[in-house]
Amino acid sequence: MSTHIHLTPLSDISAADAAAWHQVVTASMAHDLPGVPAPGPEQIHAQLTKPTLNSHRLNWLATGATGSPVGVAGLRLFTSPGRDHLAELELHVDPAHRRLGTGSLLLSEVVAACLAQDRRSLIVEAAADSPGEAFCEKRNFRQALALNHLILRLDQLDEATVSQVAEAEHPGYRLTGWTGTVPDDLAAAFATAKNAMNDMPVGDLDYGTENWDADRVRAMAQVIADRGDTLLTLAAVHDGGAMAGYTEILLPRGTAPRAQQYDTAVVPAHRGHGLGLWLKTAMVRRLRAQHPGVVEIETDNAEDNVHMLAVNHRLGFRSYRRTREFQLDVSAV
Repeated sequence: MSTHIHLTPLSDISAADAAAWHQVVTASMAHDLPGVPAPGPEQIHAQLTKPTLNSHRLNWLATGATGSPVGVAGLRLFTSPGRDHLAELELHVDPAHRRLGTGSLLLSEVVAACLAQDRRSLIVEAAADSPGEAFCEKRNFRQALALNHLILRLDQLDEATVSQVAEAEHPGYRLTGWTGTVPDDLAAAFATAKNAMNDMPVGDLDYGTENWDADRVRAMAQVIADRGDTLLTLAAVHDGGAMAGYTEILLPRGTAPRAQQYDTAVVPAHRGHGLGLWLKTAMVRRLRAQHPGVVEIETDNAEDNVHMLAVNHRLGFRSYRRTREFQLDVSAV
């Protein structure tokens, strides 16, 4: 039945290609992830056309017998030392066209590309108990990490908790913040703090390590700005000059009511002082003051990351869905 499916590698993405991609993703997410906002057309276009940090993308569009889009696959190939063995997959098939071999055809193209690019590990995320999870399990992916997704409704905050945490004293530390690119005088300290994310729980994922320096944190901010998104950062700086921790929030382009939590990290030498909760609470206050159109924040944590889950629950985040990270040993296919 899959003989009626045509796969097209996408190199120079046209407006029609991006619209077809958006059509498939929207249909797929509405079926598999009800209640999760799908990215808008402009977000999809930026995702497909703008450069990514220390990686590059390969994209495929699947069309049916009438030429209508029925599936898409995007493969992110990481290029930085420590992660150049790794590829990450996004795959969607329109629910109306499933069980016709489209997903299998797309995956075959993806695996061939991984082998050609000397990638040993392919990772993909699927909603728990979803068709995507069943697809992965049937095709020899193994579950490597369980994620808990949480939502914080800004209009349902416990104001007493917010005030208590935000106004608590943290002797020896001060908060500072910025939008977009880190100020030059903080860039090196920020890069050092970013490296604290390398000890976050990643289950059994062959995820590699990321090494940050000042140039890389600037490049990351530029990638996000080029997509049309806005990155907000708050940091806790120690009196000695070291950055002890930070938290980041992404505001999707446009006026999306849901913000996305990016990293929150506290450097090991500064843990145990409540800095993570302090930072996240201060960010909530900043959002409410500066971006009143944002009504909720989504974050995700590894299910065994009990410390950060406790921090998020204290602030008022509540679980609303779960996903699984699956990994395929490409060399064994």
